[in-house]
Amino acid sequence: MSAFHWEWFEPFLLSFIALFVAIDCIAVVPLYLNITQDLGTTGRAKLLQKALLTAGVLALIFLLLGNFIFTLFGITEADFKIAGGIVLLTISVLDLVTSNVDERRGGGEDAGVVPIGIPLIMGPAALTSILVSSKSYGFWTTFLSLVLNLLIVWLVFSYSKLIRRVMGDGASKAMGKVASLFLASIAVAMMRSGIMFLINGGH
Repeated sequence: MSAFHWEWFEPFLLSFIALFVAIDCIAVVPLYLNITQDLGTTGRAKLLQKALLTAGVLALIFLLLGNFIFTLFGITEADFKIAGGIVLLTISVLDLVTSNVDERRGGGEDAGVVPIGIPLIMGPAALTSILVSSKSYGFWTTFLSLVLNLLIVWLVFSYSKLIRRVMGDGASKAMGKVASLFLASIAVAMMRSGIMFLINGGH
């Protein structure tokens, strides 16, 4: 019986961890705090709801139709990693060199769709993780890990105001810049992975 349960739980755990690392909501918290700093409680709740809905719908589309879309347009995993890395690198560079939140992100509740929903929550790394997981562990295992990860994102972001109070504005902004630097590093690593895959003859 225990072996049976582990045979189900192990792929779920692997799928969950891969997606959790790809989303990396803890690292996104400082960026989220910067974007929502001028919003009240109601505005922040609406933004978060819109961001999670956007991320969830996009993730579900990729889970259901990702392989078909890639095949239809002739897109490979390497192409996706390179393009996604460029997008992430652009976002991180803009965040590092600008100081005005509205100028950088669009500001207000509209930021719930872009950039919070896409690509900060559900970016190229997370979408790639979903595609790989669905191939390796199946639809339902990947779907359950996705739901749990989005629940964790909701919990973390819902308590962002408390995190700001504990950290302070100065530390929050400093961590936001550090998070952007890490995001740039992730983007470069993603592009390198895609380029190396192509160099080694991948398709």
